[in-house]
Amino acid sequence: MSDGHEHENVPSRQRRRFPGISSRTYEHPADRSALVALRKLSGFDTVFKALSGLLPERSLRLLFLSDSVRVSDQQFAHLNVMLRDACYILDLEKVPPMYVNQDPQPNAMCIGLDEPIIVVTTGLVELLDEEEMRAVVGHEVGHALSGHSVYRTILLFLTSLAVRVAWIPLGNLAIMAIVTGLREWFRKSELSADRAGLLVGQDLQASMRGLMKIAGGNHLHEMNVDAFLAQADEYEAGGDLRDSVLKILNVLPRSHPFTTVRAAELKKWAESRDYQRIMDGHYPRRDEDKDTSVRDSWRESANHYTTHVKSSKDPLMKLVTDLAGGAGDLGDRVRRGFGGFTNSAQKPPRGPETPDPSDSPGDDRPPRDDG
Repeated sequence: MSDGHEHENVPSRQRRRFPGISSRTYEHPADRSALVALRKLSGFDTVFKALSGLLPERSLRLLFLSDSVRVSDQQFAHLNVMLRDACYILDLEKVPPMYVNQDPQPNAMCIGLDEPIIVVTTGLVELLDEEEMRAVVGHEVGHALSGHSVYRTILLFLTSLAVRVAWIPLGNLAIMAIVTGLREWFRKSELSADRAGLLVGQDLQASMRGLMKIAGGNHLHEMNVDAFLAQADEYEAGGDLRDSVLKILNVLPRSHPFTTVRAAELKKWAESRDYQRIMDGHYPRRDEDKDTSVRDSWRESANHYTTHVKSSKDPLMKLVTDLAGGAGDLGDRVRRGFGGFTNSAQKPPRGPETPDPSDSPGDDRPPRDDG
């Protein structure tokens, strides 16, 4: 009983297990469509094949083996239990090696070309409690099951390479195009892995707390899940078209979506019928993956984007929806959307009987801007 392996095949508390689960079960539609778009990017196949043979996989493993602490029954045993639990629940046959790396920044990643390696920082281990950490470990095991580690490794390498060859104009542009595509996919893949983390932890509040702590530190007594989620609503719906453009520019250099957005997306999925069906044991199996239609995956992704655009509160998305429905005049809507940019817009014509308030004697107030 005390041989250190009692948790190898049994979760530390009763959780539902998903035998033979396919990664399609939890993969976000935007994740799949972004990956398809990435693979169609000019030059990506060439770069991928070249780097797959050149990246120092063995060196990477030796680096973590020599300068980090490998999780085992003897070291960070509680993380080892969580790792085995996560692999048991998601039915991942081979438990990937896991390392704890000294870094005050809370972070975790799943990298590797031939086989995935999971790395968590000391900052993350010290920040999260057991149930929050369990969701993070499940998140990384989800990356491993989905095969995300290969693209993540290439993204890390190309990001470093882009800095080194910044002095080569055309070379840097080509690399940055692929890096931008990889980042767009990886942001979407994080939404998929968050879902995997919830399937492993099966505790939505713990997942929410973990995301709040990553955003605001270890001050739970000062934070509130509902208020945190309200920030996501304000972020999506607030402002005008200028803010919509700024949101796009702000997220482009990031590898992860904003934490409030991740929390809102995960809560929405946890409350969906799809999640309940998975918990009831109805989900796609790995042995069915070979029969999956690419066309059906594309259709699902397209339907997701259509629904997202129609239901979005973002000003730019609302504009797109209205124009697609033939509502209103483009020029008028853009002028109203960009509010402050309309000061010099031409005034609409008035009838001869309508006085202009700004022409009244003694009224030196500036003309009203309804933007």
